[in-house]
Amino acid sequence: MAPRIILFTGKGGVGKTTTAAGTATLAARSGSRTLVLSTDAAHSLADTFGVAIGAEPTQVEEGLWVQQVDAQRRFEHSWGEIQGYLRSVLDTVGVDPITAEELTVVPGAEEVLALLELRSHAVGDRWDLIVVDCAPTAETLRLLALPEALGWYMNRVFGVQRRVVKALRPVLTRAAGVPMPEESVFDAVQRLHHDLSEVQQILSGKDATVRLVLTPEAVVVAEARRSLTTLSLYGYRVDGVVANRVFPSGSDEWLAGWVRAQSEVLDEIRHSFAGLPIWVSAYQPGEPVGADALASFAAAAYGDDDPFALLEDEGPMSVRRTDSGAVLSIALPFASREDVDLARHGDELVVTVGSYRRLLALPVALARQTVTGARVEDGALQVRFRFEEGSTRDR
Repeated sequence: MAPRIILFTGKGGVGKTTTAAGTATLAARSGSRTLVLSTDAAHSLADTFGVAIGAEPTQVEEGLWVQQVDAQRRFEHSWGEIQGYLRSVLDTVGVDPITAEELTVVPGAEEVLALLELRSHAVGDRWDLIVVDCAPTAETLRLLALPEALGWYMNRVFGVQRRVVKALRPVLTRAAGVPMPEESVFDAVQRLHHDLSEVQQILSGKDATVRLVLTPEAVVVAEARRSLTTLSLYGYRVDGVVANRVFPSGSDEWLAGWVRAQSEVLDEIRHSFAGLPIWVSAYQPGEPVGADALASFAAAAYGDDDPFALLEDEGPMSVRRTDSGAVLSIALPFASREDVDLARHGDELVVTVGSYRRLLALPVALARQTVTGARVEDGALQVRFRFEEGSTRDR
């Protein structure tokens, strides 16, 4: 049985790590075999639990293990062969080694590759729950769109390019003046694509959800709204929002001013994320440190709710049959018609929302049909398809 997976993300400084660690501790004390995994380069889980934590799962109490992923080691394992080839090319054209090292590191790659650690944990039966403390903001998850872009290259270009280079390597090397990639480089690209695709399938599956952590500040809420739109665009299911560091009411005038300001933002949060559970956590006089403090923090935030329940909806994307064809629905909370651009390229839809773009492979049932229109309605992009006469509609 696949483990339940909950990923925590949010703007830096909102208490994301504390919330993730508290949720994991609560689960372990409820009897679940729980792993809390940090893919954040800052690695503050050790400070949060107040214990030494390494690159392998470390047990901190009964039923609870903690791991801080060694992103550099994972980077070298998954990217090293490709990076070595790119460095050899740059060396041929005269780029110094230090500069070449910097140029061959893809921004954000370490955080994305750190999520590959999930694969080894998610496919086994060791864990009931895996809690992931992601890097700040949803950028790490957005970068998991890479398999789709890489998939386009792999399906259309990679095979032909590999055969050509293999057959003509000496000629191409002399003509281009730079070394052509060896078979091991092509193998590394293929492995990376396969591994990232597996991670994306796991994280967009029914057992995995994302939880947004925020504080009642207008700027933070605005980023959380954008994150929800982006996460939905790429097929990730958001199961709730944790509003952290909320001031309690009091007679002090200075405090009362903060309470009023936060109250207005909390109303906006409830309106913005209507339909999602919203858990409110009171401001703490100090950061919860240690398993006992973390469990108390999480228990107070979730109250009587089940923080580990699975979503029962269809997810961010669904297909509905109609009399004349079908409607493909893609959830895009907070997006307006002006924000969305849609194009079709063969068997793919190209959906652009602001500065984010996704190449969406159409389901087989829709790939041979005609797009007759689209509109943004009720927080979703609705794409209408018409079944042509003689199509595979009823197969």
